[in-house]
Amino acid sequence: MSLLEIDNLSLTIGDTQILKEMELSVAPGEVMGLVGESGSGKSMTALTVMRLLPHAARPTGRVTFDGIDILTATEDQMCALRGDDIGMVFQEPMTALNPVKTIGEQVAEGIRWHTRASRADAEERARKILDRVGLPSAKFPLSRYPHELSGGQRQRVVVAIACALKPKLLIADEPTTALDVVLQAQILDLLRDLVVENRMGLLLISHDLAVVTEMADRITILRHGEVMEAGDTARTLSGQLHPYTRQLAQASMHVPARAKPHRVGTDQPLLQVEGVTRDYPGRRISLFSRAPAIRAVDDVSLSMAPGQSVALVGRSGCGKSTLARMILALDRPGSGAIRFRGEAITGKSEAELKPARRDMQVVFQDPYGSFDPRQKVEKLVAEPLHVLEKKPTRAERREMVAHALHEVGLDQRDMDKYPHEFSGGQRQRLSIARAIITRPKLVVADEPVSALDVSIRAQILDLFAGLNQKLGIAYLFITHDLTVARAITDEVLVMHDGKIVERGRTSEVLDHPQSEAARALVTAAPDLHRAIARRMQEQG
Repeated sequence: MSLLEIDNLSLTIGDTQILKEMELSVAPGEVMGLVGESGSGKSMTALTVMRLLPHAARPTGRVTFDGIDILTATEDQMCALRGDDIGMVFQEPMTALNPVKTIGEQVAEGIRWHTRASRADAEERARKILDRVGLPSAKFPLSRYPHELSGGQRQRVVVAIACALKPKLLIADEPTTALDVVLQAQILDLLRDLVVENRMGLLLISHDLAVVTEMADRITILRHGEVMEAGDTARTLSGQLHPYTRQLAQASMHVPARAKPHRVGTDQPLLQVEGVTRDYPGRRISLFSRAPAIRAVDDVSLSMAPGQSVALVGRSGCGKSTLARMILALDRPGSGAIRFRGEAITGKSEAELKPARRDMQVVFQDPYGSFDPRQKVEKLVAEPLHVLEKKPTRAERREMVAHALHEVGLDQRDMDKYPHEFSGGQRQRLSIARAIITRPKLVVADEPVSALDVSIRAQILDLFAGLNQKLGIAYLFITHDLTVARAITDEVLVMHDGKIVERGRTSEVLDHPQSEAARALVTAAPDLHRAIARRMQEQG
């Protein structure tokens, strides 16, 4: 008998139909994978089950959980179900967590509300589940706040909150998007163990086919609110009878065609990092004492040539982003030197850094968070132009913005729109347009495709490859996705505990890793072909 049964579900918000006659079920002890691109209706399906829809939403059909009709249940009934019998892991951990409450308070809150446990008992249970999701008490006391954690660590807190009461059904909406591959494997193992131990049903929502194939017993492929294909995971993905299923599988393994980049002849390195170290003060223990300082970057050296594409990979908290901030002169190293185009940039004033700022740009992980939502695209994309020696006129600025938009596959008419009028993939294209408008020599891309579905990711990687060949832009890709590193970079640097522990040609390092850190990343990285083969072998 199914734990969750969705029968002929349609959902309309305003004049827009979000879901169309959807069918889906999850049995106790079963993992159901729900896969589709952005806007396909995956998250709205989850919000329908949780009854967290906006007031304008009009669902029809039937959604039954453990014999309870969700669509007709009272709010009191739903409050009793949410967090206790139905848990949910939301995609964006920072918005799912309360910034003014400690992680201990937030994990213990649901335990106290549903079980009436004492504060001490609830905190003890919270401590146990945080230990289990990889946040040990020695480094992560209950007194920490969300802003003191990395994105991956915050996601672990969200998983702990959802699993604290051992729900009958767990809905996990992109639960591993922000995690490095090793931590992703640990979280997926934890979810798999909970399914087995507690006979919990798991609705796993993801755009990553490899992750879903590793985890799910059955799979449902969703597009524009309609089910395209559904069935046993291994047979569905090995057969790929529906064209859309084949499209998703091909996009997830997409490798851009990369020609040799156009480079201006020079033997001088573009970027040199020499023995850079960065320490941060430890947490304050009392009024007069602090914990020992934390070494985020430890004696790191690297070099990049003009037009070269280099991946910086490693687990969350290994120092990748700290190193990137120092390369971009947004943070100063405690020791060592950084040279860009042969000139030292460490210790310089903002005025002295202007020439370097023209030739260095950045693409952030969250394109929406890096834009002012009150400004139109023209102003947002034109922001870097203030570092140019000669300020362009209004007409020249509009022409430069239009050209940058055209280069990333957008229309010049888009410059009069606001960021919220674009999809996630289009916003990332806007980020790239802003980064290339000054014709930089180096672009630092911090997880530029981790939040994108597989089809949009393939398009963005093609865009990066094309700009590398056309403009000779060098890239430093900060990523935990080894498929991105393999697809788009010439060399890879593996970072662990603040140090570069391995470096070399991308294919050599990823095919024959020598360091323990690199081997752990390669072993944990999901692979669609390997996952399908393993599933088929298990089924005989």
